[in-house]
Amino acid sequence: MAKRFLVTGGTGFIGAALVKRLLKDGHSVRVLDNNSRGAPRRLAEVEGAYEMVEADIRDADAVAKAMAGIDCCCHLAYVNGTEFFYTKPELVLDVAVKGMVAVLDACRAQGVGDLVLASSSEVYQTPPVVPTDESVPMLVPDPLNPRYSYGGGKIICELMAINYGRTDFDRVAIFRPHNVYGADMGWEHVLPQFVLRLKALAAAQPTGALRFPIQGDGSETRSFNYIDDFTDGVAAIIAKGEHLGIYHIGAMEEISVADVARLTARHFGRELELVPGPLQKGGTPRRCPDIAKLSALGYAPKVTLAEGLPKLAAWYDANAHLAPVKG
Repeated sequence: MAKRFLVTGGTGFIGAALVKRLLKDGHSVRVLDNNSRGAPRRLAEVEGAYEMVEADIRDADAVAKAMAGIDCCCHLAYVNGTEFFYTKPELVLDVAVKGMVAVLDACRAQGVGDLVLASSSEVYQTPPVVPTDESVPMLVPDPLNPRYSYGGGKIICELMAINYGRTDFDRVAIFRPHNVYGADMGWEHVLPQFVLRLKALAAAQPTGALRFPIQGDGSETRSFNYIDDFTDGVAAIIAKGEHLGIYHIGAMEEISVADVARLTARHFGRELELVPGPLQKGGTPRRCPDIAKLSALGYAPKVTLAEGLPKLAAWYDANAHLAPVKG
């Protein structure tokens, strides 16, 4: 049955992908975003098919108006990007907390009983068990480390959604994405940064192995989730997710940072000489989700990193001129 969705953060990377998926599935969509980090170009192919509300998620009046007539709110608006965790922690927390309050108040005021919330794998920091399931405790190990502004904000959002959800909502479902990637995903993430750094190194050194500095020794691992697989996961949660259910969206293909770098370098036809370096404080040596809970709803990721990364690399190679100029 077709529903009316509000997607906050809908011009962001994963927000735009979700908007396109909802429209493809026959739903009507309203987007709320201030485009501070989102990009309307991500929705160019569906222009005219959705309603746009340009507003800050912290603007309670604007959020309440945007929520009118909605069946389900998908709340994704947040400040993402590892660089921002360290450089603008107060902004990360301001958007997290005030945005969550605005969404919860708007849902209650407008009678919207269905809320789907985007959380993050960062709520675990360094998980004690890998692969990690949804029952592993959430953690802020050091409140003085600005990195935890992001994970801490997500923990607050989850607690608020769950506890308001107990009495004021028909359903609150939460998803925790694990390293979602794809073309036009932003500029502050490891995969785009690898591509742009390798592009510059390859141009400066036309032949031979490229010396490529990395954080850590390269043995650190991550698992990556291609954007099309991610939207399959959200669609499964929207269709079948239970009230107060929490679900990982990801893939269980764990890969070392060294192999990620080498895989990225293939786009440029180059070999690498990896140069180890210090890890940023707060980084975790391993991250890989257990996705059994979402798999029980029919979710099955299809795109391996070897298949998806070349698409990302080609986009950033061709669109490097769009990168923001740093002051």
